[in-house]
Order: sequence, then C-alpha cells, then structure tokens
Amino acid sequence: MYDKFKEFLNDKKKISIIQAENPDGDSLGSAIALEFLLSDKEISLYCPVDIPKYLRYFDGWSRVTNEFDYAADGYIIVDTAAEVLLSKLMEDAAIRERLENAPVLVLDHHETEDDLSFSHEAIIETLPSCCTLIYKIAKELKISIPKDAADNILNGILSDTLGLTTASVSADDFRMAAELIELGSNVSELEEHRKEFMKKSQKILDYKADLIKRIEYSLDGKLATIHIPWEDIQEYSNEYNPNVLILEEMRMVEGVEVAVAIKTYPDGKLTGKIRSSSPIADKVAGFFGGGGHPYAAGFRTYDLSYDECVKDLVRCCNDLIESEGEEESETISYGSF
Repeated sequence: MYDKFKEFLNDKKKISIIQAENPDGDSLGSAIALEFLLSDKEISLYCPVDIPKYLRYFDGWSRVTNEFDYAADGYIIVDTAAEVLLSKLMEDAAIRERLENAPVLVLDHHETEDDLSFSHEAIIETLPSCCTLIYKIAKELKISIPKDAADNILNGILSDTLGLTTASVSADDFRMAAELIELGSNVSELEEHRKEFMKKSQKILDYKADLIKRIEYSLDGKLATIHIPWEDIQEYSNEYNPNVLILEEMRMVEGVEVAVAIKTYPDGKLTGKIRSSSPIADKVAGFFGGGGHPYAAGFRTYDLSYDECVKDLVRCCNDLIESEGEEESETISYGSF
C-alpha cells in the first residue's frame, strides 16, 4: 500500500523534509519523527518560518532551519498538499525551480484536494493526523521505530486530536497510542514537558484578556470572529500564536457554532483559522479557497479586506448552519419511522 514511500527512498542519500509556513504540532512531530525513522539517510528539516515557542516542547525542534537545502536528492512535504500553504516557497524562484526538477513526495491526512502545481508523488489518507499516516507507513514497511520517533509521533497525534478527543478519532487511534507507549513513550512525561512550554508570560495573559474583549458575534451568537492585525502578529506571535491563544475559548462560548480568527498583513494577505462545533469548518474554508477538517480548517486570500471577509463569513456561515440544521432535522424525521 505504501510502495511509493519505499520507492522514493530507494536511490536517495540526502532528503529534506519540508513543513508549510504554518507549522503545528502534527507537522513538527511528523518531520522530526521521519528524521529518526530514516536514520540511514542524511536528513535536513526545513520550515520557511521560525518554530514558535509554544511548539518547542518537541525534542528536536531546534534542528529545523529556515535555510533551504538545494543539494538534497529529494524532498518530503508533510501535513499539506495545498499550494496556498507553501506560498513562501512558491514565491522564491530558486526554491520553486528546485521542487519542479527534483523528486518530491507529499504525505498528508487532510481531505483538501491536492493542488500542488509541480510534479510529485503523494500518499494522502483521511486520518486524524499526519503522524498517524507516518506510523502506519513505518509499521507496514517494517521500519524500526526508535523511542525518539515514537515520542514525536505520539506528540503529533495528541496535538492534532486534542489528546485523542476529536470526532475523527477511532478505536484504532487508541490502539496506535498504546503501541507507541509500548515502544517507550511515556504520556505523562510528554504532557509535563508540553505544559512547561505552554506556560504563558504575564504579558501574554494580559493580551489574551484583550483578545477576549475584542471578540465580535454575528448570526445571533452562532458566529464568533476576532481580528488579529499585523501589529499583534509582530509583537506576540513568536512567543504565542494568537490563534492558539483564543480560538478554542471562542468555540466554547455558549451558542457559538463557528469561531474564526482572522489575521491581516501589510501586503494585503488575510488568513483565517476556523474551529466549529458542527462539521462545517472545511466548507467555510472552502468558500474562500481553503480547506481542512470538518471541525478545524483554514484559508488565505489577497482579495478581501477584513470587513469584506467578515461579511462573506456571515453569509456563508448562515447558509451552512441552516443546511446543517435541515440535515439533522431530516435525520430525526427518518429515524422516527
């Protein structure tokens, strides 16, 4: 089933593993885990942005560099098959040329369509995390999984599934976690390490309080939005991603079905991170050309102002929430017969 992975490795001595420009626990865990799984290769870890401080509980994060390895024999892109999330690479003519002329393998778990414009092979399965896919590949191909790889795989899975609590999690994922523990991972130790790095400074806590006051509600409280301007990104992002700081708090407000954090940049770029209580986050993102999971998704655009984006969000969320409500009503009606 994973012959593409085996074939990709066959004639390569030096491989660069690439994360998108919005690194998260799953992409970071995937990249570092592959470094340990492919210990017979020369591996470099690349991300176009600095790994934020709140992700530095992953042992090995410091080996991720912003310097692209043009000398690699091949490249593995983890946790995305969406070109919009690789725009920093695509905007660099030299990097783009290298990716267009070198072997590239994509490993991803999102339902979003693969739209990469350069030639590549891909292994894409709808799974709770990219780390889940990497574990399955290692198991099927009988690649030895050392403790360091197991730790990063488990950390990545726990990050993307909110501790194995998201709707996409199945019994198989708990069995997988148990197998990783048998390989030496210690959940308690991983969690204590994570908590230490997730601690907030007084400055960040004050900022969170400010963000909470700035939340705006629409559609009778069903849609919650927050604007994160460039000034905030510059001042706070290196210490703590504002999206991570506020989105779950917004989603947990009584009555909120969709929460969206919108960042705006000086070049006109606008990004949106979405969390939803109903399985429509990917559809909301799709309205703006983005994608993701039913309960967590994102998008990017250069075509809208913040106010225009919020107006479009109100319109599309209203339609999607109504459609979801109608589907639930039909299910109840059919179930009553």
